[in-house]
Amino acid sequence: MISFPICKINLGLHIVGKRNDGYHNLETIFYPIALNDVLEIIQADTFSFKATGIPVDGDPAKNLCVRAYDLLKQKFDLPPVYMHLHKAIPLGAGLGGGSSDGAATLLLLNQKFQLKLSPGELIDLALQLGSDCPFFIINKPCIASGRGEILQPIDVPALKGLKIIIVNPGIHVNTGWAFSQITPTAISHSLSDIIAQPITTWKNVLKNDFEEAVFAAHPAIKNIKDQLYAQGALYASMSGSGASLFGIFNKNNIAELRLPENYFVHQSDL
Repeated sequence: MISFPICKINLGLHIVGKRNDGYHNLETIFYPIALNDVLEIIQADTFSFKATGIPVDGDPAKNLCVRAYDLLKQKFDLPPVYMHLHKAIPLGAGLGGGSSDGAATLLLLNQKFQLKLSPGELIDLALQLGSDCPFFIINKPCIASGRGEILQPIDVPALKGLKIIIVNPGIHVNTGWAFSQITPTAISHSLSDIIAQPITTWKNVLKNDFEEAVFAAHPAIKNIKDQLYAQGALYASMSGSGASLFGIFNKNNIAELRLPENYFVHQSDL
């Protein structure tokens, strides 16, 4: 069986408090984007995992796909499988690609082996993999709070009929460092109220709290946002804690970005 894990962007991202468990409470809108990895799972004689595409560093045993399989194997008598993950979503980019892969593994194994897990049970399991993972069980625009696991589906009509350009410069932004630069504050405008307005009003009110510190440390990332606006973006922002930027454009507006050849660029309709 094959699945195509998507990625996400953040429309607004506010850190509103530090929790006793070491995590932070946040408020954001997760919005799914049609930039996909490919995940294949087939039954096999022995368990194995293979990754192709964009190189995946680190111990394969810690990959979220493998961890998702191990998590379900603790609950069910799963047979060995062969997993092939083809990476197209940049890693550590603020796009949730790894979280999406882990959630897709849960969904695919649930379907393949008829485990009959409910959406709520899958969300609870996904949270054990990471704070962003529950969103990828739902895969619809959601207002997120808590660690990101409290999800309320929402419509974003302002984005209908537009296109998005995502740019990742390959700069690594350490998530722990990024959180350490933030002083949590309550949001001054309701995210649901902001995104209900025309997109031309978002620029000065729909903010990502990580941008100030990340832009100061990495001017090249800020330059991407400036270029997106210079080329006519209706709205541009950093996603997550970086380093990906996105711009939202009218479909008939062809942006001519002057970017180094090694930058990752994706364009799709919303």
